[in-house]
Amino acid sequence: MVLAAWVVLVVAVSVLSGAVAGETSDDYALAGSESERAAQILQEAGFDVGAGTQAQLVFRVDQADDDGLRAEVDAVADRVRDEVPEARVVSPYEPEGARQLSPDRSIGYVAVDLPRMDAAELADVQETLSGIRETSPDLRLEVGGIAVEQEAEGGPPSELIGILAAVVILLFAFGSVIAMGLPILVGVIGAASGIAAVGIGARWVDMPSFAAPVSAMIAIGVGIDYALLVVTRYREALAGGEEPAEAVVSAQATAGRSVLFAGVTVVIASLGLVLMGLELITGVALGIAVSVLLTMLAAVTLLPAMLAVVGRRIDRYSIHLRRRGGAAADGAADGAIARRWSRRMQRHPLPWALASTAVLLVMSIPVLDMRLGFSDAGTKPPSDTARRAYDLMAEGFGAGSSGPLVVAVRTGEGSGPAVLDQLQEELAGTPGVAAVSPPAVGEGGDVAVLQVVPGTGPRDERTTDLVHRLREDVVPSIVAGEDVEVAIGGTTAAAVDFADYTAERLPVFLAVVLGLALLLLVAVFRGIAVAVKAVVVNLLSIGAAFGATVAVFQWGWGVELLDLGASAPVEAWAPMMLIAIVFGLSMDYEVFLLSRIKEERHRTGDSSAAVVEGLARTARVITAAAAIMICVFGSFVLGSSRELQLFGFGLAFAVLVDATLVRMVLVPSVMQLLGDRAWWLPRPLDRVLPTLDIEPPEPRQGEPA
Repeated sequence: MVLAAWVVLVVAVSVLSGAVAGETSDDYALAGSESERAAQILQEAGFDVGAGTQAQLVFRVDQADDDGLRAEVDAVADRVRDEVPEARVVSPYEPEGARQLSPDRSIGYVAVDLPRMDAAELADVQETLSGIRETSPDLRLEVGGIAVEQEAEGGPPSELIGILAAVVILLFAFGSVIAMGLPILVGVIGAASGIAAVGIGARWVDMPSFAAPVSAMIAIGVGIDYALLVVTRYREALAGGEEPAEAVVSAQATAGRSVLFAGVTVVIASLGLVLMGLELITGVALGIAVSVLLTMLAAVTLLPAMLAVVGRRIDRYSIHLRRRGGAAADGAADGAIARRWSRRMQRHPLPWALASTAVLLVMSIPVLDMRLGFSDAGTKPPSDTARRAYDLMAEGFGAGSSGPLVVAVRTGEGSGPAVLDQLQEELAGTPGVAAVSPPAVGEGGDVAVLQVVPGTGPRDERTTDLVHRLREDVVPSIVAGEDVEVAIGGTTAAAVDFADYTAERLPVFLAVVLGLALLLLVAVFRGIAVAVKAVVVNLLSIGAAFGATVAVFQWGWGVELLDLGASAPVEAWAPMMLIAIVFGLSMDYEVFLLSRIKEERHRTGDSSAAVVEGLARTARVITAAAAIMICVFGSFVLGSSRELQLFGFGLAFAVLVDATLVRMVLVPSVMQLLGDRAWWLPRPLDRVLPTLDIEPPEPRQGEPA
């Protein structure tokens, strides 16, 4: 019945998503920001601002005044009008398009103004324009302006690469096709359900185009991770002599409870992002929360049902000869290595703790230079037509031509053309400004718009400084004492507003997340020192992940190796998302390891031996789970979307550091240094805090079960 219910659920939500799915929106507008105010002023005056996408067919020529060339460009414009009838098309050789030729007339573009479209419709337009480009051999054309990410031609989707890697790791870890298949199935079902839920949710919540792949990435990773823990405990119970039904109960009473705790933690952390008040992040956060929730439910309902059906056949179709004793023997052999490793660290715990902490701090140094912002077509590989169009536009019209600033001006009584002329003159003379267009006055006569082209590109730090300088110094000094309202907007200014907002609130969000982790861990493990230690090492893991992300994506280390095109600021939405997800995943490993240590300490009463045995009994599972997550998240680095590349890299690196340097070195060495002090909790606090047992403790030696 459970299996049938899940089949019906997955099919139903998939069909419903296909029928009623909403449109995605990559709108970075920030409520209450100056860029949004600029858009409001212009829209109220009847200006067509931000209605859709402005695409370009960019070309370079040697003889710009050749009549044959003009005829060919006009023919291209006519083809676009015929094949994209909803577009407004302007040729550079029409009177309206006089500004679409560079000063030396060697570079020009056909402007294609599109109405508001979703990602699928833009992808269709991009394909149409690419077809026109490829069938115009006598005119070198490049397509720019449409920011639609597509998988590389001929390559498999990133998710498939991650799943195939997980198959290999699980086969190596379990040695059984059936045992491997169950976690994969849970991860795929969680991802499919999550993607469908994101599509349905897009009807009511603004969902960016990357919400679905991010949700799928997280669902696949945590789904396989959670199922791996449960299947491992189930096989251990079978090897210990339990019947299949009893083994399912044992697995759910131990690993299943850990899965519930870890899953709820990720959901809470994701929903915490909703409080940031950012529509773009809210959509992604809700998508991740729903995907993880469905995946967690599959791990504690669907997976036990499948285990009950499989029974003792879990180890069938083995790919290699197993040791006598099955899973127990394998676990003992792997545990022997972990035991020896743990005892080596326990002989000199302080040097190990200091060395691992120093390495993590060094990895975190680039965080001090982290700059938030957004990428553009200039960060794509040089082989991409959007990158070539971007470079041609920068060469012909200036680096800032791809992201001009829009200055909205509302004049009052007693102010008018004189103020606009002065504003144009002062803006043009500001260092960092390449050009300023003449003011265009609306029909009412009280609103005008000027276009300011920065001398640097949209992702350049000097452009951000220019926006701040214009807003804080230049414009206020010009309109001082005048009845004039001026707001600076446009896509570049909107990106600056979004980045500034997230940068201001990032420390607050980090403090809330770490504070929540501290309270949960104190309630679970009944020890202040062990909870503080967990929060500190989680902070070090996050710092190391951010440091590596800044070094690669902002500083440009390995840009050519990863085919990233060019360095750029860290995506403004990514740090908060990384903090929430890394926090949840770190709590997963933390709980899994510390619960085993606590269990052994309760059974033996020896804190030192508990650290050894806890690490020995979890090392194999943590290593396998981490390897799978690294492959799933890391596979997105092979995609074509820089946003997903950055997010996948950050998650993969965080898991790598957390499962190796932190869990295998720092945590055991610090636990050895703390000893019994790790579990101290003041009596008044013990009485106030609720008791949250993740795994039922085994009796102490000599006590009745």
